[in-house]
Amino acid sequence: MLVQGLLVIALGVVARELYRRRPDPRAGMRGLGGPAVALLACALGGVISGGVAQRVADWLDGTRAVLPGPPVLLTWQASAIPPVLTVLLVLIALLAVRTARLARAERDRVRHEHPGEPEDPSRTRAIAHARAMATLTDRAPLVVAVLAAATLLLGTAALAGALATGKTPDGAARRGHHVVQAVAETSQTLGSWLVGLGFLLFVTWGRRAYKDASARRTIGILWDVGTFWPRAAHPFAPPCYAERAVPDLTWRMAGWTRRTGGRLVLSGHSQGSVLAAAAAWQLPPNVRRRVALLTYGSPLERLYGRWFPAHFGPPALAALHHDIACWRNLYRRTDPIGGPVRVPGDSTPEVDHEPLPDPLAYGRTEEHPLPAPILGHSDYQSDPVFTRERARLLARLCPDLPGQRPESY
Repeated sequence: MLVQGLLVIALGVVARELYRRRPDPRAGMRGLGGPAVALLACALGGVISGGVAQRVADWLDGTRAVLPGPPVLLTWQASAIPPVLTVLLVLIALLAVRTARLARAERDRVRHEHPGEPEDPSRTRAIAHARAMATLTDRAPLVVAVLAAATLLLGTAALAGALATGKTPDGAARRGHHVVQAVAETSQTLGSWLVGLGFLLFVTWGRRAYKDASARRTIGILWDVGTFWPRAAHPFAPPCYAERAVPDLTWRMAGWTRRTGGRLVLSGHSQGSVLAAAAAWQLPPNVRRRVALLTYGSPLERLYGRWFPAHFGPPALAALHHDIACWRNLYRRTDPIGGPVRVPGDSTPEVDHEPLPDPLAYGRTEEHPLPAPILGHSDYQSDPVFTRERARLLARLCPDLPGQRPESY
């Protein structure tokens, strides 16, 4: 535990120095996102593995009580879990209050966006709530920073307490006041059971992925993000699918344009936009002028740019916009994942389209006789703007080339 803590601190020092050389105000936690996530991963892995080992040992031991108790360090680690959860609950409560206030402010904006239409209070609340909930993604660095700071402080106290307790035969806690001792024992017991409960929840959530589509989608998103990077970034994780998908996509685009002399609109949604950007970076210069990029619901800047600024920061996105022929990005204010790419500098025409309306219609219309659903991160291709922007990209892309043949039925 001491070695892991020192390694995380060293990572923090290096990350801070790198951020000082190339500051980026949009970077998560001012460049400390990597060390913070590493700290939380070490703490979670250590506590869960220790808790599982303790419960298995209790089950094997039965009622004989051969061992006097769990290791001292594990006892102190379990004692730190309730305070960390308390900090997390307080943070969740503050975010909930902020989201509720933002939702109330969004109701007025929704009313002003639809003048002349009869107001539907429930419809207005639903749209405002979706917009407010989508902003929680931007608060992820705050959550990680608070949890990492609390984990570091409590982990240091647990390590120091374990070292001090291990030097005395009866333990430091037994020499204290009875009230303090009772509180400490209660915290240790509660934290120990919370570790077991957390492991069961982890296994249960994994099993839900086989039956629940929403849980499967969430796990799939986390899996895609984690396995996008090469094995050098996560040597103990599954193989990187991007090492095969990106070269294959690049090879197919280069071969098709060379064989046909045609043009392409490379369209990518969500994680697909990250793969599309990575493939566009790998294209030869003579192919790039025949390829346009259309991204929608894209986490390129909102997530990847903030957490991986060295690869998807403002300089990288500006270089991508300069390298390819043309690029257009679509997003919604109700989308919790996608957002603007914010290409720096003067982009003519601009990359980011104005936020798409969601829902497509506030009330019932001839085009939408039923209430239009709030789509959020899904079904961008059903928006008329998608078809219009794709046609504009084709028109801007090598205008001297002939257009597509009309479809025959």
